[in-house]
Order: sequence, then C-alpha cells, then structure tokens
Amino acid sequence: MRIKELLERDDAVSPVIGVILMVAITVILAAVIASFVLNLGDQAQQQTPTVSFEFDYNSNAPGAVTVTHASGDSIDAGSVTVTSSGPDISYSPGDWTSTSITAGDTYEATPTAGGSFSEGDTIRVTWTAESGGSSSTLAEFEVPSDA
Repeated sequence: MRIKELLERDDAVSPVIGVILMVAITVILAAVIASFVLNLGDQAQQQTPTVSFEFDYNSNAPGAVTVTHASGDSIDAGSVTVTSSGPDISYSPGDWTSTSITAGDTYEATPTAGGSFSEGDTIRVTWTAESGGSSSTLAEFEVPSDA
C-alpha cells in the first residue's frame, strides 16, 4: 500500500520546476535588456579591423614617411587617423588615395611647418569605431637612426 501513497504525492514537483524556469527566464531577459540599454550590444558588433600597414621612411625628402595599407580589411578613411609622437602631421581622411582604404592605398606623412622627423619618433595609425566608443592602434613605425 505504500507504493500507492508515493505515486499520489508527486504533485509538488511540477510547481517547483515551473518557478525555477520562470526565474531563469526572467534573469536572462533582464540581462539582454540591460545589454541593449547600456549599448553593450553595439560595442560587441564593432570589432577592430584586421589590417597590415607598411611604412617607408624617405630620408631624402624632409623626413617623409609613406604609409601603405598592405593587406587585410578595407577601412573607411574617416575612421582612421595618423599621428606622430614628434612633429605634428597635418592629417585629413581625404589624404588617402581613396575614401575606403584598401590594400595598396597610400598616405604620405610629412611634418607640418617644414619640420622633419627625428630618430625615435613614432608614427601611429589609429582606428576609431563609428560610435566613438572604442579605438585601437592598428600599426606603429619608429623612425630609424638615419633620420
């Protein structure tokens, strides 16, 4: 007779499982909503492009450095900046050979006001996400000792 009593007392299992599932669904839903409210969803989609740049230092010109997109993803020229740790560079996205930087496109980095690069100056190519939330250095070049 005890077996019959055990079979009749299993009515509490279903409500407990139901409550656990409801709590789990609520937690997952809250996490998804919070990620979109805090713009975490947009930042996860904007990944840094994978590119390779080559640099060519011209010691005959007044310290000009040619930056060439060697390979990798194409990049919007408006999201790229070229800076120097030494003299200022007058950089404009329109200075690239096209508005969408692809393999083979070049930019001539020259110091402003007739200056020149010195040994140890660093030229950086930096990418900034469209939302402005993140940026990263894509490539760096250090001016050699024959500058």
